[in-house]
Amino acid sequence: MKTCCKVAVAFTLTLLLAFGFLRSTPSVSAAAVGQISGTIKLDGAAPKAKPIDMSKDPACAQVKSNAPAATEGVVAGANGGLANVVVYISQGLTGNEAPSSQPMSMDQRGCQYSPHVLAVNVGQHMNVINSDKTSHNIHPDPKPGGGNSAWNKSQFPGGPPLDVAWAAEEVAIPVKCNIHPWMRAFIAVVKGPYSVSNSSGAYKLDVAPGTYTLTAWQETHGTQTAKVTVAAGKPPMADFTFKSK
Repeated sequence: MKTCCKVAVAFTLTLLLAFGFLRSTPSVSAAAVGQISGTIKLDGAAPKAKPIDMSKDPACAQVKSNAPAATEGVVAGANGGLANVVVYISQGLTGNEAPSSQPMSMDQRGCQYSPHVLAVNVGQHMNVINSDKTSHNIHPDPKPGGGNSAWNKSQFPGGPPLDVAWAAEEVAIPVKCNIHPWMRAFIAVVKGPYSVSNSSGAYKLDVAPGTYTLTAWQETHGTQTAKVTVAAGKPPMADFTFKSK
């Protein structure tokens, strides 16, 4: 009887150890994932950002009293790195890519849109937030007949986020505020992986192995493309350079 108990205990411990090993081992996707990365730069001097006069709304002027607001059409760092450039796959997708399940957010903070450029998938949810102590009127204006509908919604201070999703690809949808005419932003709606370059001009996106055409979009300088081949474990680089106007 004692021997049977010992065997049963040993068998149970073996099962527990095996289960623990499975839980601690990271799962591996059946399809290996590659990565594309690079840097986007501006060749030449960036145009000087224009200051924004927010004095017509005291709530906006007060927030920006210590850090004057400026336009964001071209934002380049000291090393020439170009921010707010959307990089996405324009050719080479299977067509079966599911939209990201992670909601994105566009905030109204200091009477400016943050981020200035946002990228989302077709069907991916995005939240529009008002962190200001003043009302805003959000007005995206997609191109007519492109599959996305224009809308115009007011949002009061402390109001709930607006939950939005877009029906069709469009790079990029301009956004304005009818109350504060200086407020401008863009929403790029794409299929598949995407990235928006940071303050150093760097971007990165995860993709399955394959051959793709990348498109880089900048609101002032337009688009550029590059063809890349991704193999598992061999991340390619794709850099873009826009000529200063």
